[in-house]
Amino acid sequence: MNPEEIVEILLVEDNPRDAELTLRALKRNNLANQIIHLVDGAEALDFLFGRGNYEGRQTDTAPKVVLLDLKLPKVNGLEVLRAIKNDARLHTIPVVVVT
Repeated sequence: MNPEEIVEILLVEDNPRDAELTLRALKRNNLANQIIHLVDGAEALDFLFGRGNYEGRQTDTAPKVVLLDLKLPKVNGLEVLRAIKNDARLHTIPVVVVT
């Protein structure tokens, strides 16, 4: 696996302004390494579980942390959190709720 394939921070935020503020704050504090920004809960689940548009993604390396909005389209943040915490591979990932 290439280092550029490793996602350290997964930001799941549907509001572009909030996402931009979060990304700026991370960069300002030198924490902007390997961030992926997703805009809805369904896309987040697809990414984490390697399905849909992310089929074939190496799921053996999970993000180091998930920044998760609760009010998301398609699948809400609580459902994403529940799926993460109920999965043996993902349950140890720290999830920070941003709302």
